[in-house]
Amino acid sequence: MRRTFQAIPLLLLISLLLFLIVHSAPGGGLGPYLQNPHITPADIARLKHNLGLDQPLWLQYVTWLGQILHGNFGYSTSNSEDVFTAIVERLPSTLLLMGTAVTIAFIIGVSAGLFAAVRPYSIWDYLITTFAFFGQSMPVFWLALMLQLAFAVHGIPLPFGYVLQLPSAGISSSDTFDLGDRISHLILPATALAFLNIALFSRFMRSSMLEVIRTDYMRTASAKGLGFRTVLFKHGLKNALIPLVTVTALTLPALFGGAIVTETIFAWPGEGRLFITALGQEDIAVLMGYLIVNAFLVVFFNLLADVLYAWLDPRVKYD
Repeated sequence: MRRTFQAIPLLLLISLLLFLIVHSAPGGGLGPYLQNPHITPADIARLKHNLGLDQPLWLQYVTWLGQILHGNFGYSTSNSEDVFTAIVERLPSTLLLMGTAVTIAFIIGVSAGLFAAVRPYSIWDYLITTFAFFGQSMPVFWLALMLQLAFAVHGIPLPFGYVLQLPSAGISSSDTFDLGDRISHLILPATALAFLNIALFSRFMRSSMLEVIRTDYMRTASAKGLGFRTVLFKHGLKNALIPLVTVTALTLPALFGGAIVTETIFAWPGEGRLFITALGQEDIAVLMGYLIVNAFLVVFFNLLADVLYAWLDPRVKYD
């Protein structure tokens, strides 16, 4: 409860900083209209009054915050669409992409890190470590383009004359729902997003499990005659997962924001593409809605990490 109450002033401070930064852009909320060569000073004055931009900045912030607390995110200046509706409509696509990428990264990364930890300094350990360094240094935009070039443009030759080709953009090829078609469109963007996090999870899992294996209670459990797998998974894995809680908690909102590049390259109709479109059109309402939701996710997942700490390790106390 204390951590929850501490998150409230933090979110207020973040919202204030975001509001000041976004409204410091050239043109402010009138940016899209000022690009119109036919607009007159009278039109600008009328727009300022209708949008509340003729009021002091602090009053604009208080008014905006009050609307946000009532669930009113405002309307897009580019197409008059309700901002909250625009975010909610695109959220399932982003959650599908994020959920798939994080699941793939967690399963493969944790398994690879665990395998490297139980065979330290072996050839497998060196291969996994090399892959991790390679993955962490890989720019996601370059990897996405290479995946498109390999699997969508050229295709991968298969036995018996077949060629594996995957769609390069979009979420589906038709308006009707087709599970196989959705999966084929999901493979490339999910792979691009998961690649970096596979490397991240494997490195953290390896170092954490190596520390756990060397602890006294692990040696005591082995001395009691328990099998290696029982000692590893029942006694060691839960404690070794504690550092990964922080990494995962920070990865989830980062994927929500980091998917901007991936969704743009693969034309994925999610939150990231919505942000890029709003940024290009200087749509202040959409930008603020996206950023405040992203800020809430960061604070929420950090709070969730604190709760999971106490569940994984009862010795953790927040005093």
